[in-house]
Amino acid sequence: MARYRPEGLQDAFAETDRTSAAQTETVPPADATAAPSEPLAPSAPVAVPAIGFVGWLRWAWRQLTSMRVALLLLMLLAVAAVPGAVLPQRAQDPAKVATYLSNHPTSGPWLDRLQMFNVYSSFWFSAIYLLLFVSLVGCILPRTKVHLGGVRGRPPRTPRRLDRFPAQGGGTSTEPPEQVATAAAAHLRRGWAWLPFVRTYRVDVHDEGAGTWSVSAERGYLRETGNLLFHLALVGLLVSIASGQMLHYRGQAIVVQGHGFANAVTEYDTFEQGTLFRASTLVPFTLSLDGLDSRFDSTTLEARDFTAHVTLTNPGARPEQKTIKVNHPLDAGGAHVYLQGNGYAPQIDVTDASGKLAFSGSVPFLPQDNVYTSKGVVKVPDVSGTQDQVGLVGFLLPTAQKLPIGAYRSIDPQPKDPLLVLSVWHGNLGLDTGVPQNVYELDEARMKQSVDASGQPVTLYLKPGQTVQLPDGLGAVTFHGLDRYAALDLRHDPTLGWVLVFAICALAGLAASLFAPRRRLFVRAVPGADGGPTVVTAAGLARGDDVGLQGELDRTLEAVLGQGPAAGPPPAAPPAAGRQTPQPAARPAPARAPRPVARPGARTAARRDGRPDAAPDARPRPGERT
Repeated sequence: MARYRPEGLQDAFAETDRTSAAQTETVPPADATAAPSEPLAPSAPVAVPAIGFVGWLRWAWRQLTSMRVALLLLMLLAVAAVPGAVLPQRAQDPAKVATYLSNHPTSGPWLDRLQMFNVYSSFWFSAIYLLLFVSLVGCILPRTKVHLGGVRGRPPRTPRRLDRFPAQGGGTSTEPPEQVATAAAAHLRRGWAWLPFVRTYRVDVHDEGAGTWSVSAERGYLRETGNLLFHLALVGLLVSIASGQMLHYRGQAIVVQGHGFANAVTEYDTFEQGTLFRASTLVPFTLSLDGLDSRFDSTTLEARDFTAHVTLTNPGARPEQKTIKVNHPLDAGGAHVYLQGNGYAPQIDVTDASGKLAFSGSVPFLPQDNVYTSKGVVKVPDVSGTQDQVGLVGFLLPTAQKLPIGAYRSIDPQPKDPLLVLSVWHGNLGLDTGVPQNVYELDEARMKQSVDASGQPVTLYLKPGQTVQLPDGLGAVTFHGLDRYAALDLRHDPTLGWVLVFAICALAGLAASLFAPRRRLFVRAVPGADGGPTVVTAAGLARGDDVGLQGELDRTLEAVLGQGPAAGPPPAAPPAAGRQTPQPAARPAPARAPRPVARPGARTAARRDGRPDAAPDARPRPGERT
């Protein structure tokens, strides 16, 4: 018999020896008397409509707002932040960036062109940041619209059959079905004891006819609300952090006792700012350090308290006496001034070989341990004539103790017996090379250390009030005494309050999305046969595993029936009106396999209207339990 094969259909499994003439076949006649059909004409190629520019935009938008792309962008943002943690950043430490460029003349300029030293303000990091923001917004807005529509809607109607739900119960009541439904609705609408004005369930009461009443209740929209709140809070955090990075400024300054500084960019030792910050917005207040109190444990020598006494002068106001303590900043000029650290600043005078005073001032030394063994550098570039520049590197010991080997150490952080230990260097300090230097480090590339006749490095030991001659005829150094200094950190970020608010909202939304149960409860009250008691059946359905579903259903039945729910399966209810179908009498039911009974806690698929999938006809059959 001839087989029909459409024109143009290419069969990959056809025999290789089939000729092209056999590719066109005809439809067999409907009967033997029918005339043979004509060969089919070749079919025209199917024209695929073009997507067009708008179609491509729609496709790109759907891809961007998908969860897969959002997670990919979040991971890409984390990866893009890695160079900012590995390479020095110009906003935080320009000196380290200059040193890196000097030490890597080949790769350094290329990294600079790629903005690797300004990672968090680079165009590629900002692009990832903005794409993630757009992806979150595009994902949240449609979900919010759908969620609001669901919140305003009514709960689903009570399913016809309740015997296939994971949580079931029932009983009988002497009250009419309408009153039973009203009592169930009142119980389900009742709020929590600690929040009585907030309804627990959204409830809808239905009159199903023939005296049958039912109640459908639903709760758990707080779960999706919390999920949306969490994502909206993430967007708020992104906006707040981005705004803070553009508007913030932060500066550090070391203020020696008896001195002060003005709130200007040039007065800070280090200063970083956002891209939208303007120096003209700084409030020109002044701050001077009057004294610094420190308290240490007498046994362990651990720090117990630091208090900086300062004088604050705001523009057009009288000077005010203020204090700054650890974790208790001072508010000045719209910013917070923190006490970041403290230490000692020895008063040192250095004269050059001609006897001219080349250096005079208090030099902060940085503490290295809990007994304030401090390290510092004194740079003397302004010497007379052609004399080499002088650099002094050493340690300050607040309470010095000499060891048997001849070395010294500090045994107490308080300045009970201070000692200054210095080594001497001379040559070119490198301050005129144009490369920024750390004031607490000495560039030894063009310097030479002074040694004695035996070739050992010269070490100077000075106590307050002593003057010691420098080796190689470089001059003299005098140690006058000790001053205290405070390291102040000034920070201004107008979005910190919003960051806190959105962080709290994110935690609250996450908690609600994780712990708020999504439940649906159904109660049906059917009049008893021949005026008997009302038969009440109830069932519950939850999204996911919910160990409290059966307990919630039992409490509802207890409130409706006035007693505990009946043990065992719910009682059989007469068929609802309009659903009865005459059945042949006295015909035995065929043998049937027992139907599995759903138990509390079992997961059951459900349709969107709240009814279990594949719910069979609820009409009773002869000999069948309902």
